Amino acid sequence: MALLWRLMPPSHPEGFGERIVEGAILLTVGTGLVVGVRRHLGDELNRVRAVAQATQRVLLRPVPAELDGLTIAAVQRSATRGATIGGDLYEAVDTPYGVRMIIGDVRGHGLPAIGAVAAVLGSFREAVHDEPELLGVLRRLERSLQRHLREQARDAPGTGESDGPSVEEFVTVLLVEIAGDGTLTVLNCGHPWPYRLGPEVRPLCWGEPLPPLGTFPLPALPPVWHGAPLLPGEVLFLHTDGATDARNATGAFFDLEAYLRQAVRGGPPAPAALIADVHAQLLRHTRGRIGDDTALLALRNDRPRAAPGGEAVHRPRGEPAHQQDALDPLGLAR
Repeated sequence: MALLWRLMPPSHPEGFGERIVEGAILLTVGTGLVVGVRRHLGDELNRVRAVAQATQRVLLRPVPAELDGLTIAAVQRSATRGATIGGDLYEAVDTPYGVRMIIGDVRGHGLPAIGAVAAVLGSFREAVHDEPELLGVLRRLERSLQRHLREQARDAPGTGESDGPSVEEFVTVLLVEIAGDGTLTVLNCGHPWPYRLGPEVRPLCWGEPLPPLGTFPLPALPPVWHGAPLLPGEVLFLHTDGATDARNATGAFFDLEAYLRQAVRGGPPAPAALIADVHAQLLRHTRGRIGDDTALLALRNDRPRAAPGGEAVHRPRGEPAHQQDALDPLGLAR
């Protein structure tokens, strides 16, 4: 009506009241158009977000709250705004060989690293049920990552099949197996060692880790670390380097070990509460500005039966069981 009024001017001079009515009509129609377009775009964005969140939950699905008497909790925070997952990965699976877990960190962060995350996690979820030895799982992960890198190099502009896998992408991986009696078996490829939380906090530093997957081929006999059983009530805390490398405004690093020591003063806490507290402290330390993807995973042995004690012993693969490694005063295998 306002446009027609402009196209067909009246025979009498336009009054002030008519101008007000004309402006109100134009404002109302314009506002309605803007609100309609905004609502349509908002609905479309919500649908896209719902699809993305469903896809990300399938890729990095929540860990079960309980596996074979072990209580588990985990959290992952992406450095990319609006993304649920990034370059960090974790999974826990109950298998015929024990509860097997993985935590890893793809070089870089955010959405570009999701391809490698999918390759490693997909291979892990299949291999843990098929491979009786943890080393077989690791070799399956290496082959899957190599295929992913070759395909990535082939599809990249200016490269071909003969160029081989990209040397710019690698994945740090920590594999943990917890047997029925709580015995720990660990394989570490360039990843931070986990912490054992009991009466005190002890990092499981059993030796130099292997290089990250994707940098060098695995050796013929990589070291497999066999640790003391995780006793009932003890907690195993796994993390990526996004937690220890986080800085505050003054450049100070987040002291993860000091906070864990404070958290166990009243006894090892429940995994969900521990993960929530560490995550909150990390966000408080960085004021919510985390510069790298971060993953945290905690597991507590809540099995009713008692497990035998003992210190961590490193027995290289192939060495007879009766041969004992020398122990330092802290009880760590040399």
